[in-house]
Amino acid sequence: MTEPVNRTLLLFDIEQFGKRDDVEQAFLRRLLYDVADQTLAAAGVSETARLRADRGDSVMELIDARVPVPAVLKTLLAETPALLHHKNRVISHSAQMRLRIVLSTGYVAVDDLNGWVGSDLNHACRLLDSAPLREALRGRKEHSVLCVSDGVYQGVVRHGPLGVRPEEFHRITVEAKEGPTVAWLHGKAGTASASPSPSGEAAADGTAQGAQYDVTNIGRDQYGVSGGHVQGGIHYRFGPESGR
Repeated sequence: MTEPVNRTLLLFDIEQFGKRDDVEQAFLRRLLYDVADQTLAAAGVSETARLRADRGDSVMELIDARVPVPAVLKTLLAETPALLHHKNRVISHSAQMRLRIVLSTGYVAVDDLNGWVGSDLNHACRLLDSAPLREALRGRKEHSVLCVSDGVYQGVVRHGPLGVRPEEFHRITVEAKEGPTVAWLHGKAGTASASPSPSGEAAADGTAQGAQYDVTNIGRDQYGVSGGHVQGGIHYRFGPESGR
């Protein structure tokens, strides 16, 4: 196994992926790759400065630490939502893609099988699969929702670099297996839509849609990724829900 290296961690996950048929899933995977590639290109991330792991309904990007985090963050706030809107407006409603997105940083090692190992990566995956992030996306008309780790918030967001407004982020607390963990959600604080989601999916913690929250306890263990795979031959899943 290689020694852990500091990276920027960028994760994308497709909402309701498991409820689509095979044709729609194949289309959404191509669309997800396209969005991830165009997002990173807009942020100035070259092909040689990133590694990708494919999890079927999600992709994870390890970005070289020399790439400025503010550049990636500003792209996620401005370019990615516009890109998603542009792509979704020309396809049918049933095939549209909505994304949960997490931006974090930390140390990740790549093992002899090209698997990715690191508690910082596990933490980012738990945020991606958390109830607050799922509820936030269900309660919005926008096509994506962004969550950043506390490290990204303290190191970048709270200083308000050009294009980033700290007041647009609010603090959430997720109860994970190892204990409570803090992150920051972009957008209005946890107000879900009064109407049910297209799939009728309930909140992971049993909270009724339309409720407001700041702290959410997840009643089940959430498991992060103990390893990724650059080539995408292995698709990892974690948590109790299989229909993401």
